Amino acid sequence: MEVVIVPDAAAGGELIAEAIAALIARKPDALLGVATGSTPLPIYRALAAKVASGAVDASRTRICQLDEYVGLPAGHPESYRSVVLREVIEPLGLSEASFMGPDGSAEDVQAACEAYDRALAEAGGVDLQLLGIGTDGHIGFNEPCSSLASRTRIKTLTEQTRVDNARFFDDDIEQVPHHVITQGIGTILDARHPILLATGEGKAEAVAQTVEGPVASIVPASALQLHPHATVVVDEAAASKLKLADYFRATYAAKPGWQGL
Repeated sequence: MEVVIVPDAAAGGELIAEAIAALIARKPDALLGVATGSTPLPIYRALAAKVASGAVDASRTRICQLDEYVGLPAGHPESYRSVVLREVIEPLGLSEASFMGPDGSAEDVQAACEAYDRALAEAGGVDLQLLGIGTDGHIGFNEPCSSLASRTRIKTLTEQTRVDNARFFDDDIEQVPHHVITQGIGTILDARHPILLATGEGKAEAVAQTVEGPVASIVPASALQLHPHATVVVDEAAASKLKLADYFRATYAAKPGWQGL
């Protein structure tokens, strides 16, 4: 896979925002898959700045969700729909009509999962899917030992993931839902270009296992090795356990005609 080591989170955000800008220039109605959490925020800030300056016209861009909590009331500030509206849709000047996601409050959650998987296919597929990675190597909410062929489905969160996400719920783990709807690993691999951003030393082991370890369900993100065009962008801290870090730096620096990811 393509591995790019950048100095810090801001540089990673700018680089990925440039890749998104190039995609939108080629395909104005591109379907952009977004992730939540703190890691992708530099991407959204950099992209919003490009839109505000007139460098990017995102007016026809479509946005889709990677995952959603099950059971949070409509409009809950930490539902992922609310987060995406707040951090992506509004800063880019888009309308809610441009946004599609799974229904975490549906009475029949399994039917909602299947409907969302169909909707992504009917929309022409995801052009670029942004991803983060958990300390245990999960992507989306595909926890360790998830099927590498899995589709959008309901998942039970591990205790560690609930602990990690408690910071978004006033550090109260009791407020963190136990279940989510997530794109499956197979669904994620359907995207034309998955881009994973990881920052900080706490992600270093997961990054090393994803990039240099075997493809294994115990590290769900390792499935990205199977994709013909997957990119992993990491800062120096997250790259600290990569045995081939110097090779990746040299490859990036020497890439001919470098125009983005």
